[in-house]
Parts: sequence; structure tokens; C-alpha cells
Amino acid sequence: MPQKIPFGCASATLLALSAASTTASAVSLTQSIEDALNFYHYGHNGAVKFDLNYRYENVDQDKGPGNPKTANANTMRLRLGLLSPVFHGLQGYVEYEGNYVLQSDYNNGLGNKPEFSTVADPDVNELNQLWISYSGIPDTVIKGGRQRIKLDDDRFIGNVGWRQLETTFDSVLITHNNQTLYGLTVNAGYIGNVNTFTGTTENINAPILNISYKAGDYGNLIGYGYWLDYTESENYAKSNQTYGLRFDGKTKVNDKLTALYTAEWSFQKDYQHSPTDYEADRFNLMGGFTAFNMITVQGAMEQLNGFGANKRFITPLGTNHAFQGWADQFLVTPNDGIRDVFGTLSASLDNGSLMLTGVFHDFSDDTGQIHYGKEWDFLAVKKFGKHYSLLAKYAYYDADQVATDTQKIWVQMNVNF
Repeated sequence: MPQKIPFGCASATLLALSAASTTASAVSLTQSIEDALNFYHYGHNGAVKFDLNYRYENVDQDKGPGNPKTANANTMRLRLGLLSPVFHGLQGYVEYEGNYVLQSDYNNGLGNKPEFSTVADPDVNELNQLWISYSGIPDTVIKGGRQRIKLDDDRFIGNVGWRQLETTFDSVLITHNNQTLYGLTVNAGYIGNVNTFTGTTENINAPILNISYKAGDYGNLIGYGYWLDYTESENYAKSNQTYGLRFDGKTKVNDKLTALYTAEWSFQKDYQHSPTDYEADRFNLMGGFTAFNMITVQGAMEQLNGFGANKRFITPLGTNHAFQGWADQFLVTPNDGIRDVFGTLSASLDNGSLMLTGVFHDFSDDTGQIHYGKEWDFLAVKKFGKHYSLLAKYAYYDADQVATDTQKIWVQMNVNF
């Protein structure tokens, strides 16, 4: 006679089987979407690219009399691209990008609602990328057209990837990657237009050069030069020439501990249409460690010098949100420069699918005599496989003598194939 199974146990078993079936169905559906978006032609890969990003952003600021209203932005960003297969070394890509505003209680960065705090995500539809590349020369790729460019940590050349719309460049970029010659990588190019994250276009004449040399197992030694000549009068003050040296890397101390380090110096001066003559330095230092491949601790200092209006170290093509606090109070360097002393604690959990990060910043002028304020930043990202993620993010800037008390809250969901 068959043995009876207790009702609770049977229910739990059925629930587990149902969950397993649902998970298996989700995995099967994801694989079907993957297969549908990738295709082959003459033995080479092509693909349809799809990125859907929903975000809620809340910005609450205190400016005394005439406080801006608290901003609430609900936006949905879609990127849809078509990547061709490689044919005789040639490959092309075209990508549409559109940001759809579901709730518009905010200043979108173009001054539409100045009574609100700013969330720089306007309602825009645009051609985000359109490029052709050629890889028929050994170790070399030549890419021309509207494209995304990210060099090093994006401090000087980046796509401002945090905003719903990204920055892309009408440019030519030659990348030579010769691993047999001491791991040498050369990026040389020219930028003619900057298509900004607010949907505007800025004209520029900008040769760029970035050379990276792999120094064994210790890290990368990088030298760079960027010559930015803005050709429209409203942007003349952003013209500059910058040169720098950077060394960053990591060294395995033992099976449980890895040392992390960065040292960088940059020099900037006026260039072409710059309205004033000036010279300014930047210093970037970081030391830290990763323990058990899970916990990372870092202490760092970044300083950008300033000597008055239009005489300060600036990074107009950088992903500046990633630096000097997520509250975005220092996207443009203050006239007296800025010294950012900060510490970061992060944890990679659940086999890397959950990332938790906390950062504390202390800001002053470049001499340390004027205290600007402090900031606390927190981030949690949960990934579900390769294509799905959830994000929660918080920033609070506590002003002392510069800027204003600012709190920002974000919640985000992303699907990317």
C-alpha cells in the first residue's frame, strides 16, 4: 500500500516543482530571445541589439529662499540597434535611442521647468550610433562614424553612461592592439561633433591619443593627449589641451588578498578658442585591496586645481557623474579647484550577482583651506542572469561652504540583449 505524503510536504514539493518549472521556462524564453536576436551570414556573427531601461529619479534640494521644487522623473529609455556580420573585414552598426518621459516633474537640463531640480533626461528620439569599421589590417580596427568612445576610466573621454541618453561622437578612431609587442594598445582619433546626453550637438575639432603599455602582471602604464577646440562661442571656455600619465593595476598578495593601486598626474592648459591663458594640474591617487574575491576597500584622493573663472582643470568630455560624488554637485570644477578625499567599501555577493557599494567623500578647495561639504553614496545592483538587473542608488551631499544640500534617490530596471 502506497505511503501517504503529509499535506505540507506535498505542498512544498509541488511549490518547488512549480518554481523550478517557471525558472526553466524563463531560461528557455531568454535563450529563445538570444537565438532570435543573433544571426549568421557567411560564417560571421551579426545581431539585433536591444536595451530597455526604466528609471525613477527623485531630487530634493535645499537652496534657502526660492527653493526648487522636488523633482520626480519616471522615464523609459529604449536602444535598438542592428549589427551587421563581418564581410571582408567590414562591419556596420546603426542604433536608435529614445527616452520616453512618463512623469515630467523636473527640469530636463534644457531649462523646460526651471522651478524644479534638474534631472538631465529630456524626451528625445535620436540616431545614437551609425558607424562602419574595418579590421582587415592585423591587430588594427578603424572605425568611422557616430560611435561610443570610452578610454581608461572615462575621466577624459566617456559616454556619460549613467544618464538615460548617452554621449556619442562623430569621429574616426584607430585602435591598434599588439599583444606580442609588450601588450601595447594605441587609440588615435579625431572627434568632429559631440552628441550630448541632453540630445544637443556641439561642434569641436579634437585630435585624441591614448597609448597603453602592459607592465607585466603589475598593471598598465598609460600616456595620453587630448586637444579639444570647441568652435562655437558659447562653448569656447571648454577648449583645452590635456596631457597625462597614469599607472593602475593590481597585484596578488596571496590566495586571499589582492592589492589595488592607481597613480596619475595630468597637466592642462588653454588651447585654440580658450578665452584665457591658464595652466592647471590634476592628481589622482588610490590604494586598496580585495579580500576573498568578495570585499573591496579603497582609499583615494583626486584633486583638480583652479585659479579662477576659466582657469581651472576641467573634463568636458568625461563621464563626470562617476567622479566627485553621485549627487553631481561638482560636474564642473569650482573656480578654487577641488580636492576629493574619499573611501569606498564594496561587496560582491551571491556568486557576483549582487553588488553592494558605499562611498564617503570629503570635499575642499585644492589647498584644503575651504571646506565644501561631505557626501554619502550607496548602491545595490542585483543581476538575474546575463540580461536582467535591478538597481537602487542613493546620494546625499551635506553642504558646508559650496553648493547646496542635495538628496537623490534612484530605482532602475534594465533588460539588455
